[in-house]
Amino acid sequence: MSLGDNCNLMRKLLILFVFCILSPLVAKPAEGKDFNAGQMIMEHITDAHEWHILTLGHVHVSIPLPVILLHQGHLYVFSFSRFHHGEQMYKGFKYMTQGPLKGKIVYLGSAAAVQPMIPVDLSITKNVLAIFFSVVLLLLVFFSIASYYRKNPDSPPRGLAAFIEPIILFVRDDIAKSSIGEKNYERYTPYLLTVFFFIFFNNLLGLVPFFPGGANVTGNITVTLVLALFTFIITTISGNRDYWRHIFNAPGVPWWLKIPVPLMPIVELLGVFTKPFVLMVRLFANITAGHIIVLGFISLIFIFGNIHPALGYGVSWISLIMSVFLSLLELLVAFLQAFVFTLLSALYFGMATEEHANHDNHH
Repeated sequence: MSLGDNCNLMRKLLILFVFCILSPLVAKPAEGKDFNAGQMIMEHITDAHEWHILTLGHVHVSIPLPVILLHQGHLYVFSFSRFHHGEQMYKGFKYMTQGPLKGKIVYLGSAAAVQPMIPVDLSITKNVLAIFFSVVLLLLVFFSIASYYRKNPDSPPRGLAAFIEPIILFVRDDIAKSSIGEKNYERYTPYLLTVFFFIFFNNLLGLVPFFPGGANVTGNITVTLVLALFTFIITTISGNRDYWRHIFNAPGVPWWLKIPVPLMPIVELLGVFTKPFVLMVRLFANITAGHIIVLGFISLIFIFGNIHPALGYGVSWISLIMSVFLSLLELLVAFLQAFVFTLLSALYFGMATEEHANHDNHH
């Protein structure tokens, strides 16, 4: 293939990439309404009951997802399309598009004037479906790698195994073993590998601007809360006697910081809860911020285009270049955030299982 053919191929791939970024954003504002950048960005980073593909004029192309509600002892299962984008009620339920309950499904009964009741929502939302997809993808990848090693026990890794094995060894040797220690690292390596690849795969899928990618899974604070909660529970259960003794009676600390007011024990105990909180917020904030910045640059095209079409065309090149650059930068962030979350979890496990006998005898 000649150099010219390579350039043409790269140009076509770049056009396809830019089109994929813009395809979910080509919604034309209704007549008399200006483009609302804030609303557009929030719709793309928040969870939803349907998977929006694109909008052409006033035609919305989306995949409605199952709605599962538990209300007054009864289970209701139906498609989100029954609500017609919030314009109609179904079996007394309504999807709220405005007000303080925006984005929630409430029960209004037969009359819309009654006090709304919020049922237990167990629906398969966009993020839930994306998690299912990423889990299936993880299982396929690692089952295929395991099958390869069973069939070729003495052969060097090839294909997908050659790409994944260095990452597995990196997590095991440079994160688990170095942070937890030779004695206990094997107990926690399966969890650390699971959480690393779960975050890494979902970060990458969040950068894919078309179905089944584009869901902001790791930028959803409920997801990062559950991940941080797992780390907190494992750390608390694994904490040995030295770990708890250093929290409530830290050696080397002056007695007047412990008695009569247990200042240092209170500070140390607060640290037990702030550590998982930091894990939760760090992952959520970094991933969400990246999506907001990229969408913000794309929004500039439509904001200036509403002022004058020439301004929209002029700004579009700067916006597209910055969007492509930031999207490539987020590939690095996808790995770094998975690494940081896994490393901090390993450090917490190491502190919980570390034995301080020699250190205390020295003091």
